[in-house]
This record gives sequence, structure tokens and C-alpha cells, in this order.
Amino acid sequence: MKHVLSLMIVISFLLSGHYDICQGASRNPNVIIILADDMGYGDLGSYNPDSQIPTPQMDRLAADGIRFLDAHSPSSVCTPTRYGLLTGRYCWRTKLKRGVLRGYDPYLIDSSRLTLPQFMKANGYVTVGIGKWHLGLGSSKRTDYFKPLRPGPVDCGFNTYFGIPSSLDFEPYVYLENDTVQRFPTRKIPGSKLRKQKGNGFWRPGAIAPDFRHADVLPRLTKRATRFILNHDLETNGRAPFFMYLPLSAPHTPWLPATAFKGKSNAGYYGDFVAQVDWSVGQIIRTLEKCGLAKETLVIVTSDNGAYWNAADINQFGHRANGHWRGQKADIWEGGHRIPLIIRWPDVIRSGTTSDQLVCLTDIYATLADILGADVPRNAAVDSFSLLGALDGARSEQPLRTSIVHHSLDGMFAIRQGPWKLVLGRGSGGFSTPKRLQIEKGDAEGQLYDLDEDPKESLNRYHDMPEHVNRLKGLLDKFRKAGYSRSAH
Repeated sequence: MKHVLSLMIVISFLLSGHYDICQGASRNPNVIIILADDMGYGDLGSYNPDSQIPTPQMDRLAADGIRFLDAHSPSSVCTPTRYGLLTGRYCWRTKLKRGVLRGYDPYLIDSSRLTLPQFMKANGYVTVGIGKWHLGLGSSKRTDYFKPLRPGPVDCGFNTYFGIPSSLDFEPYVYLENDTVQRFPTRKIPGSKLRKQKGNGFWRPGAIAPDFRHADVLPRLTKRATRFILNHDLETNGRAPFFMYLPLSAPHTPWLPATAFKGKSNAGYYGDFVAQVDWSVGQIIRTLEKCGLAKETLVIVTSDNGAYWNAADINQFGHRANGHWRGQKADIWEGGHRIPLIIRWPDVIRSGTTSDQLVCLTDIYATLADILGADVPRNAAVDSFSLLGALDGARSEQPLRTSIVHHSLDGMFAIRQGPWKLVLGRGSGGFSTPKRLQIEKGDAEGQLYDLDEDPKESLNRYHDMPEHVNRLKGLLDKFRKAGYSRSAH
């Protein structure tokens, strides 16, 4: 039935003239996933008209494609989200039950798990990764950067990978090239004294390559990505489409915007860094246009979680990086995991459309499989649902996914179905205070919110609606025990 519906949607595209047969029939589209690091729902002008940050390039993409209004990262922090995007599976099903990996931690993805780049490669794609990895390297308890970094990105399915091991505040500070480093981390760098409250953020002390400069990373990743696009058709003679995973290093701390971007926003160094991220996105789009590849390339722009932006930042700059949602990065509240998600595919996705479908970044896997008309193995992408039915902007009465599981920095769970969101615990589970509330006798053990009536999660209905509490607890328990949530299983 799923394949029949997918075929009907594709036929609808063809009959409506949205898909240019001359441009696209010869091969599947190129795919670029641009994953910003800690960019909030409210940073983009297309999501927040009161944003204090200029984002013309991402706003242009939104105008040319579809903008999802109820999209979420599978976690409110980075490593678990990257795992979820590349596997179609919630990261809390792995040994990483909370928190994030650091620069010396081993490879997280089980070798038996079919990843998205492996899937794309099996379907004829040249696969390239450029950017922040943050999924562990090697098999030993502590990664040795003076030896081949296997398993790593090339074992995940990338033909080539260039980038950094983890966040720019975790040592070692080196560049990866496939399964090795470009230059060994033979020097030491002290921790930055530029703490967040004083401006630019910070990095931890540790090992660093002699040529590594934190401020160079975002421009270098951008240059590497544009160079790949420029050279791709020459290298393959246009025979194979490409899949590019581009997880940017910004606007995660340290906030180090280039000189050209300082003062471009009204939201301090953070806002200026977001403006530079917008420039990077624009460089990718302009390169596609220069190469004549824009119409045959599906571009996804999103973020790994909410922005690291608290009440003091809001008061200082008058900018709501996470929109009107409660909380910030790391939190179980909406500000921690509700993210911008823009998809552009010229002549297929109608310009200027929006969707209020419930979406998770794990869904990118099944969506691309549906576009390719390829079957996903039964034990792959177990928490991934195809969004193909929403890409034409149609207002479907039926949800493409009926529920979603959220997860915070310290391992707090929430589950959402329809407007109802149940949080198993009290507090944010992340950075915002209170992080965890001790439950006294007679207190509500969790949080229940009706997001239609109470989008700011200010009225806890846990005691008022026991039927919703019990139903959602049962559903979450089912998903956790079953090992999957995708209905095809």
C-alpha cells in the first residue's frame, strides 16, 4: 500500500508539471543535507519575523521550497541527533543512554546497522561527508589519532569524508581525511577564557594540530563542499548522482564569526555566527546554480537541536533564538528539540509551501528511500517515516507519523501524540533551571501539556488527564520494548 501511494504522488507530480522530465528523468536527484549545529527555530527570518539575525539565503530556500513548522530533532543534543539522522533510529536504543560523545570516544554505530550513506551508495550514489562527525572513532576505549581511525566515517558508508572529530570545544583539534588526520595533534592549546557570558564562548584545553585554528573551520568546510560540487560531474562524467552530508560546525560555541560578519546581526557574536552559517548555505546554493545542478538537487537545511540561548540572552538582545517555545538546547521542552526544517527540490516541491505535519530528522532516511523507490530492509531505519506525502504541500488529513519520542541531555524522555506531550520527569532535563525537580508526595510525577492550547508548556495537566498520561506511558513503553516505532515492522 505504501508503494502504491508513493507511486500516486510521483504520478501527481508529473501530471501537474512540477517535475521537469527533461531535467530529472535520467537519474535520481542529488541530495545535500546541511545540518547546522545549535541553530534555533527562531533564528531564521522565515520562522520568526522578529528575528534579530539576517538569514536571506535560508529564507530564500524556504520561499523556494517547503518549510516544516512541527519538525524535531530526535534528541536535544548533538551526538544522538546525528546518530538518528544517519541510521533512522533513536539513539537512546544504543549504549549512549544520555549525554554526548567526546573527541576520544569510540565509534558508536553498530556495524550491522545499515546507515543512510550505505543505503544511498547501494542505490547508485557517490557519498561524501564534510563537517562535524561527533559519532566516535576507532574501536578502542580511547581513540588513538596517530593510527587509522577505523571504524569511522568511511565505515559508515561515505566514499570520502573531511571534517573534525566532534564539537569545536572538545579536543583533539584536528582535521579528519577519510580514516586519518591531515596533521597529527602534536601540540597543546590552553582552554579559552572567552566564556559565553563574555562574548565568544569557549573551548577545552588539549591536543591540537599545528595548523588548526578554530575560526578557520566553518570557512574551510564551506570551501570543501563547494569544491566537491564543482568537481563532481567532471569526476563521474555526470553518470552518478551525489549524496552530501554537510554537518556544519556552527553556530555552536566557540562563537567566532569572521570579520566580515561581525556586527551583521543584533544578537551579538552568536547572531553574527548564524549570519555566517547563512552565508555558507548561500555558497552551496550559488555553486549548484553555477554548475547547472540546482534543479536536479534536493537540498535539506535543518539543525541538530535548539539554540544555546537562555533568558539572560533574550533580555540582553531581544532575540528569541528558539522562537516562542519554552527552553533551549539540551532541554526536554520544545525549545530543546523543535527545529527549522526546509526542503527545496525545484519543479517537484511547490515554492513557498508549509507543512504542519509532525516530523523527526530520523524521517529523512525513509523519505529518501521513498523518493528512490527503494525498499528499506526490515531491521533498518526502525524509527523513520516517509515524508514524501507532504512534499507537494498537500494538506493531508492523515498524519505521516502519529507520534514521536523526545530525549534530553540527561536522559529524560517525552512522547508526543497529536497535541498531547507527556514528559517522564519534572524539570528541563537539560540546561534550563530547574533541571530536575525532586518529587514530593502528592506531586505530579511528570508533565503533560496540550500544545494546541498551551504551546509554551506552562500548564501541567498531569493530574487532570490521567487517561492521556496512561495512554502515552503505554505507547512509550511499547516503543522501548519493541525496538522500533515504524509501523512496517
